[in-house]
Amino acid sequence: MKRLVLWDVDGTLVRLGQASRHPFQVALTHVLGRELEEQFHERVEMSGKTDPQIARELLLLAEVAEHQVGEETAAVLEHLEAELAALADRMPEDGRVLPGVAELLGGLDADPLVVQSVLTGNLAANAAVKLGAFGLDRWLDLSIGAYGSDDADRTQLVPVARGRAAQRHGVAFPPDSVWVVGDTPADLACARAGGAHCLLVATGRFARSDLEGLGADAVLEDLSDTSMVIEILRS
Repeated sequence: MKRLVLWDVDGTLVRLGQASRHPFQVALTHVLGRELEEQFHERVEMSGKTDPQIARELLLLAEVAEHQVGEETAAVLEHLEAELAALADRMPEDGRVLPGVAELLGGLDADPLVVQSVLTGNLAANAAVKLGAFGLDRWLDLSIGAYGSDDADRTQLVPVARGRAAQRHGVAFPPDSVWVVGDTPADLACARAGGAHCLLVATGRFARSDLEGLGADAVLEDLSDTSMVIEILRS
């Protein structure tokens, strides 16, 4: 049976530092037409959330009226795409690929029974920019991924990726053939909502002790033990 492995991006494959956070503040300033306090964006926890969810929370925090939030969210996301695209060349300077990731993606790419893509809160365009900046997109079929641009609710995204993968490959990917790999409890909630397996890694803001006991199929410190991770994802 083919396996579908869906990778989270930020905190799982790469760490971008301020390159992933500051653009939200710039986009928000453009849309609101006023300066915000320095590091205003840090008042919203971003880990595990979708870009639309983050934009909405920031707008509400900036006291935008509820009835205006939907329209303003779309504007913030449009500016966010532009800001991240402009930062693409700087991302490798400010960020890094996390341990074992390149070796792992390359190893799984060589397995004809494994299909790899992403399941991320990023908009599709933003995920492509981030992964392309580090050359990781060569191992991932981004056309079958599931993104924050598909649904602001991350728990709805496993079926999106399964459907796209089935259409592209001409075979069904039942839920028990799918692995979601991420670094937050939200990744686990997403996997469980879609009936998928879940591997959590402590390479984001959550320590391994925070992730253990949540019910994931496996929890690791990082992805550096390539052989072990491949064995888990093939199981």
